[in-house]
Amino acid sequence: MTLVEKALLLGRILVWRARWDRRDLDYRPDGGVSDKIVTGRDAAAMIPDGATVISSGMAGNSRCSAFFWAIRERFQAHGHPRGLTWISVGGQGGRGKAPGTVEEVGLAGLLSCYISGHVETAKAMLELAEAGKIDLHVLPQGEMTELIAGQARDVHSVHSRTGLDTFLDPRCGRGSAVVSRDGANLVRADGDELVYRMPAIDVALFCGAYADRNGNVYLTDVATLTETHESVRAARANGGLAMAVVGGLVDEDKSAPRVPARLLDAVVVNPYNEQTILAWQQEPWKMFCPGGDGDDTKAIETLRFINQVLRITPVRGPVEQALGRLGARLFSEVVPPGAYVNIGVGFPEEVCREVYDSELNPDLVFTTETGVLGGMPAPGVYFGAAVNPDRFESSAWMFRFYRDNLDATVLGFLQVDSDGNVNVSRRGPRVTDYVGPGGFPSIIQGARTVIFIGTWMTGARWSIDGARLSLDRAGQPKFVDRVDEVTFSGARGLADGKQVYYVTSVGVFQLTPEGLTMVRRMPGIDLERDVLAHSGARLIVPGDVPVVDPSVVTGDGFRLEWPSGT
Repeated sequence: MTLVEKALLLGRILVWRARWDRRDLDYRPDGGVSDKIVTGRDAAAMIPDGATVISSGMAGNSRCSAFFWAIRERFQAHGHPRGLTWISVGGQGGRGKAPGTVEEVGLAGLLSCYISGHVETAKAMLELAEAGKIDLHVLPQGEMTELIAGQARDVHSVHSRTGLDTFLDPRCGRGSAVVSRDGANLVRADGDELVYRMPAIDVALFCGAYADRNGNVYLTDVATLTETHESVRAARANGGLAMAVVGGLVDEDKSAPRVPARLLDAVVVNPYNEQTILAWQQEPWKMFCPGGDGDDTKAIETLRFINQVLRITPVRGPVEQALGRLGARLFSEVVPPGAYVNIGVGFPEEVCREVYDSELNPDLVFTTETGVLGGMPAPGVYFGAAVNPDRFESSAWMFRFYRDNLDATVLGFLQVDSDGNVNVSRRGPRVTDYVGPGGFPSIIQGARTVIFIGTWMTGARWSIDGARLSLDRAGQPKFVDRVDEVTFSGARGLADGKQVYYVTSVGVFQLTPEGLTMVRRMPGIDLERDVLAHSGARLIVPGDVPVVDPSVVTGDGFRLEWPSGT
């Protein structure tokens, strides 16, 4: 990006920051509109005490901000609605900093229970749960979407092998309950399966793009669909309410993707509604829509710059970039052409960028669990969307697709232990440290090849001397004897026939029946000094571990290609 482009984008960020909590909850378009088009305050008044509410969206995409604000303000003024059970499949919080997120409803008395796949960003809910003021449950996102879809057919439980031998399995873990004041759990064991359930949805809230004057809501120019269709059908089947917030009015278009007015009870028009962070719905970014704007390079540079300015994505130095290249090199060796691929947040994004920019890209289809197919998965606060996607499906559709078609996934890790188990769900001992499993268990259950990637130690300092990596200061080992919480079971992965790899700053490990075996090492890494001395996990480290090409460290001449014969 040029300096001028960065300056203009920085100006846009500042304008957005100045307006990021702007709302008009009394706004209703002038005459000639359906009675279903109401103000935000009117919509909030329709939600009964004790209801189970679901909001769609993920991260900064398709946020139901007007509903969040209106419900909060009505509760503060009138004490209603109260005692709500709230469901959000993906992470929808603002880490206690950004307004207009699901955290707006995180008030004692307003909420009774919060159920989600990813809770790390919902700091308000974590604090309420730690204080014993709400119940907090986590479930794998794939099973959550199947439960939502099932409610439209009067099916209220899901049998699944996802989560076996992990913390979700009540035989060896605590199940769904992070905090459960009455001892309730949303998971039970049944032989070689787990049975998941959720309460019946009474109110479905989603963010569309536009509405016509008859109350039909259009899904053009959105960044994701997530649970929109399934949650609406579930609420209607349960005799509940379905409501949408949109950015403006358009003429009726029967050929456009939409949710018909007959399925909706209320539509709120919010002139400040966003397609995604920094993009007002009235001025959507086409790069996030099917077909996109065609300019991959500019879009990716734009999103990277935004994440760095917002401090969402860490600035990656030469050592971290080398780790990303190592993951991409392994990817090229173990993932076949024609693969469907899922990419996680964090270091997996670095792998994705390297692969997307390589000659491997035309032979791959990247996906995200929100239902976005094709394009490059967007990083940081835009996670869940994609740059120049091919098409949108629902998150339930995508997780069903993963069961039989997911060739590979690249995911991060917090800890790895001697048995190859991985923890991504718990950062520390307090409830406020909790992350949740997200889509991780459901994605892994379908994937044939799983690549975990992360730094070798927390807080270590590395440097690059020529083409050699050097450990300057040790940190806290992330490879331990036993993880604090099992989100992925190594034994279960092996039993299911998966290829499992762990990419780290020192090299690559593979999960084998004998244990964690080192199969690649970075140039400059000493096996005794840098690997064995800083691992609490039992490792198999042969004396002749192959050293990767120096271009992985330096980036000079680095390129990716399929192995000969593929």
